[in-house]
Amino acid sequence: MHSSSADRADAIDLVASNLLGRAARLTRLLMRSGAHEISRTEVGVLATLSDGPRRITQLAMTEALAQPTVTQLIDKLEGRELVSRSRSEEDGRVVLVEITAAGAEALEVVRRLIRANMREALVDLPDAELTELAHAADTMGSLIEKLLPDPDA
Repeated sequence: MHSSSADRADAIDLVASNLLGRAARLTRLLMRSGAHEISRTEVGVLATLSDGPRRITQLAMTEALAQPTVTQLIDKLEGRELVSRSRSEEDGRVVLVEITAAGAEALEVVRRLIRANMREALVDLPDAELTELAHAADTMGSLIEKLLPDPDA
């Protein structure tokens, strides 16, 4: 039983040490191949907003960026008509940011390119490794859900 818990601890350490860096590097590599009108950071913000309107503070927390940085980013995206700001109907003091139709389209263009690049990279993988990655993608989805901040906070 001891080696099983030691193996689990080793696996947890391996994932904790390597998964984030490797996922970030994979994202950078996939984003760099092809021309993009929006940056990786902008893609992240637009992807978050595609789940629904958010306050700037929520975006800052979700995207792990300083609030002034997010404010500047939203200003830039709003200037390009990729997002819009509006007052909350429940509390008029609250400003919500939401993705526009143009923002959703720009995000989808990048996502299509990334999917095409990913498919190209995956096509030659052995079936066993492809199956492992499919399971890992599901597991990462569960981990992301667990780590997401409460949107009502």
